[in-house]
Amino acid sequence: MKILAFSDLHLDTGARDAILEAASGADLVIGAGDFANQHRGLEEFVAPFEAIAGKALFTCGNNETLDALRAATSVPVLHGETTDFGGLTIAGIGCGIPPLPPLPWSSFDMTEAEAEALLAPIDAVDILVSHSPPKGAGDRLSGKGHIGSDALREAAERMTPRFLFCGHIHDDWGARDTIGACTVANLGPGLNWFETE
Repeated sequence: MKILAFSDLHLDTGARDAILEAASGADLVIGAGDFANQHRGLEEFVAPFEAIAGKALFTCGNNETLDALRAATSVPVLHGETTDFGGLTIAGIGCGIPPLPPLPWSSFDMTEAEAEALLAPIDAVDILVSHSPPKGAGDRLSGKGHIGSDALREAAERMTPRFLFCGHIHDDWGARDTIGACTVANLGPGLNWFETE
């Protein structure tokens, strides 16, 4: 299966349109959150994804709420749930985890404890889609080091996915790390291709 994955479009229509054009060559398209910018512009921006809704999966970021993204698209939005697609079990969790420092706008965040509780019922999966990265992988912030989520790292160790797709930390877009046999990919808004057997 050919997978096209991305994150953090933040209303970038050029990046969105490039993804939609490339999507014809994908079996599955995964968006790991932050379609909007500070909760603005979401509905109009995601509307073109309706053309590929049958082969797409999303999770929300911290720049749009779960309810807002679900209201704006018919693409399934995973948050503490799993779905089966083409023989793969895929789980998703959105939000900023852990919460960002105070901002002049309201970031859609979860605490480590909330994320741990949301993910606890989920067993082994093939792919984990998270807006935020796990601690120690794809989570390097300039001047701050590793700032990812302990709960997501523990989930990756327990669920043993083949891939963990994330974004959120712009400084580490394009990073590829591993947690055991899992490839962790901080995606960013480009064209990121992956294949499963």
